[in-house]
Amino acid sequence: MSGNGDAAATALARIQTDSVVATLKALYPSLQFEIIAMSTTGDKILDTALSKIGEKSLFTKELEHALEKNEVDLVVHSLKDLPTVLPPGFTIGAICKRENPHDAVVFHPKFVGKTLETLPEKSVVGTSSLRRAAQLQRKFSHLEFRSIRGNLNTRLRKLDEQQEFSAIILATAGLQRMGWHNRVGQGALGVEVRAKDQDILDLVGVLHDPETLLRCIAERAFLRHLEGGCSVPVAVHTAMKDGQLYLTGGVWSLDGSDSIQDTMQATIHVPAQHEDGPEDDPQLVGITARNIPRGPQLAAQNLGISLANLLLSKGAKNILDVARQLNDTH
Repeated sequence: MSGNGDAAATALARIQTDSVVATLKALYPSLQFEIIAMSTTGDKILDTALSKIGEKSLFTKELEHALEKNEVDLVVHSLKDLPTVLPPGFTIGAICKRENPHDAVVFHPKFVGKTLETLPEKSVVGTSSLRRAAQLQRKFSHLEFRSIRGNLNTRLRKLDEQQEFSAIILATAGLQRMGWHNRVGQGALGVEVRAKDQDILDLVGVLHDPETLLRCIAERAFLRHLEGGCSVPVAVHTAMKDGQLYLTGGVWSLDGSDSIQDTMQATIHVPAQHEDGPEDDPQLVGITARNIPRGPQLAAQNLGISLANLLLSKGAKNILDVARQLNDTH
């Protein structure tokens, strides 16, 4: 089993991997699990914004290489780091129950007690995400947003010890997993395996959380259809209530001045785990879930595609094309 991250970036990756291993050990007490820490391109290139690197598998390529060579049998990722189209031969064999999917604002010590709205004019806010920057720029036009890279420890140290940033935006789930509640691939963990390794698929399949799985299928279908990635500001959010899956998605210009957002819903039955699922070519948006019925999975995927088509009909393609061009030239 591999956890994403080198010695400097391994704390959160190790915590996430340990949580998956602990669950598997409880389910399979006779099995032994060895954890191997590995680094990726995304871990090593810390002086360039993610949107500028141009590599779609920043946090997965090296790990997939180890999977392909049978050096490891499964890899734990933050689901947001996994592209919506995986290379041939790989699949997401499990999606664990999602934690808090929201973002958190962490302020420099001298601004504790402030909000983004009350920060001084021209205060600099750090984020590694175009999605976050575009949405926040639209709402808080008096602030400046700059890229900040590195693992959680590094970013928090840059915030606390340097004077460049007044605040930074981080994923709440990462802060909570690190035990930093006081400072609060977004919230869900995915386990990547070899697509044809049925033994490992059966092993990890019990980790699927049905509701999180269906929500992630809808989200990934939306992103895939829009060809969303690190180089464009695209956002999506789901909520399940009273048998309805609500999907909200949006696209933004780089400066946040132009946007299109909408919400759609579909009636989707969240099945009990371990029901019979598809037997033939079960992958949807890179996810294999043989123990979840096909009907709800297809309904979730269709919801994602439908919302993407709705945004495209309202002009999303032009916004995204301009954003890609501007991102490439700056």
